[in-house]
Amino acid sequence: MTVLGVVTIGQSPRSDMFPELLQWLPSSVEVRQRGALDGLSTADIAALAPAPDDETLTTRLRDGSSVVIGRAGILSRLQAAIDILEAGGADVVLVVCTGEFPAFRHSRPLLLAGPLLTAGLTAIAGDSLVGVVCPLAEQEQQTYEKFPQHIKVAWATPYQPGLTELETAAQKLAAEGVQLLVLDCMGYTQAHREAAAAASGLPVVLARSVVARLTAELC
Repeated sequence: MTVLGVVTIGQSPRSDMFPELLQWLPSSVEVRQRGALDGLSTADIAALAPAPDDETLTTRLRDGSSVVIGRAGILSRLQAAIDILEAGGADVVLVVCTGEFPAFRHSRPLLLAGPLLTAGLTAIAGDSLVGVVCPLAEQEQQTYEKFPQHIKVAWATPYQPGLTELETAAQKLAAEGVQLLVLDCMGYTQAHREAAAAASGLPVVLARSVVARLTAELC
């Protein structure tokens, strides 16, 4: 049995994510989760809010609420989670955030959701004009910088009830002439993909699907 260690930038377990991820992974895979925010108090998490020059990230907590944090404040905690999973016997470790991160120390194969998504999209999209939906307006500029394709960006958080915001974003991008949509956060679900496709009339790439299917190749 392959042990897949999964690191979330929020708190584990990610009950909103793993029922879907597991359907794309081999049945022989054992998943062990760690979260960068595990064990932190509300005040501790609030102190991780992004500084003006930091990359903005959003994630889910164990109680189902969402928070906005800065990348810089969680890097050491992400490294610690990777170390713990490797020491505990993980054969492969996956970081389930599509943001951009510097290199981490590792002794086993380490996969980052962001490069998996951008590489997969490069193969899928070709020279198409791509519409990217990210969670927050504050992430617009970093989204333009992340993707090598010619893109247009809209935003809709996956961590609030309802689909109206996402449907509006999908319709906006379709009206701007994009040929393909990408839901650029591991928090978006299959239901989000279906809603975006119905609203836009376009094919929709779901980050968690691309990431899980590529990860499965190592498992």
